[in-house]
Amino acid sequence: MSKQRIAIDMDEVIAEFSTKHVAMFNKKFNENVTVADLHGKKLRELRPELGREIHELLLTPDFFRDLPPIEHSQEVIEELSRSYEIFIATAAMEVPTSFTAKYEWLKEHFDFLDEMNFVFCGDKSIIRADFLIDDNTRHFQGFQGQGILFTANHNRNETGYVRVNDWLEVRDYFKGRAQ
Repeated sequence: MSKQRIAIDMDEVIAEFSTKHVAMFNKKFNENVTVADLHGKKLRELRPELGREIHELLLTPDFFRDLPPIEHSQEVIEELSRSYEIFIATAAMEVPTSFTAKYEWLKEHFDFLDEMNFVFCGDKSIIRADFLIDDNTRHFQGFQGQGILFTANHNRNETGYVRVNDWLEVRDYFKGRAQ
């Protein structure tokens, strides 16, 4: 019998993205925005007049290379990999300059995963998995499995989804589910 598959997003799910993005924004625009200010919204929604410039902060080839892993993500994913087939599914097409940095980051922090299970895509509905853990609900549209919303500041107002707040809750969610 084959293992069930879990697809896992990268930014704001296994890689702490917002702290660096906000810090770069503050430095460039002499602002004092905090990650807490993003409650229920993304940075570009907080300052829509700077949307293009905010996105451009991500275009440096190494932006994604030094993000810290989200607490407990490594050990929980390693545990899950014993019972499930794990894929990392990142919408890298949104920032094509991120491919190398994201690949190197995954090899450094999740070296126990098969690199052939790193999926760099745009539309995640192409992913054939039983579960998708993501911080962005738009990726659940068209996804055939169970979407699991990983809490991030920007999605705190989203309702109607299975939600996990951290990796310890992910562990609890999957405990005893593996076939």
